[in-house]
Amino acid sequence: MDNQGIQCQKKLDLVGGDAVLFYDIFEPARADHYFNELHAHADWRKSHIKLFGKTHASPRLTCWYGDTAYTYSSMTWPAQSWTPLLDEIRSSIELLSNTCLNGMLGNLYRTGADSMGWHSDDEPKLGPAPVLTSLSFGATRRFVVRRKDDKSRKIDVPLPGNSLLIMRGATQANWQHAIPKTRKPVGPRINLTFRKMHPVA
Repeated sequence: MDNQGIQCQKKLDLVGGDAVLFYDIFEPARADHYFNELHAHADWRKSHIKLFGKTHASPRLTCWYGDTAYTYSSMTWPAQSWTPLLDEIRSSIELLSNTCLNGMLGNLYRTGADSMGWHSDDEPKLGPAPVLTSLSFGATRRFVVRRKDDKSRKIDVPLPGNSLLIMRGATQANWQHAIPKTRKPVGPRINLTFRKMHPVA
């Protein structure tokens, strides 16, 4: 990590939430290397999600690496061993977030037509106050958050490549987030969301 660069940060104004955006996490050449390796070699898959009883193709490619299986939107990803590259990245993010991370959901947004709908990362396996570390490589995309109890209250934050958004505390309980589509020409973006998975009785 570039210890000087990561001093640049922005705290999001979330009432009932705690989210900080860090810029320039890695040296530029290393960030480019990570993007190229992940784009070419991660286990990207076209998944399907169930919404309101109907099954839809996910509008992006997805992968899962972690010590345990992960289930969301009626879809289960089996445990998959960390690659040396992902383990290297994970170690850096654990140091910065001061959190032990044992799972990573990756998303590849190929063009502006790929997106992520409104949701919160609040599955029981993430615990009551999860720490979510969202690392971006590649193109800048809009990250929009809104209050669950007042959906008109939104905050729009650009997430550039080589940035890390850390969400803690009650953020997932009180806020939703999304990556909307865009008609503007935009290159691919990779997002790695590292998290701590807990046993569920």
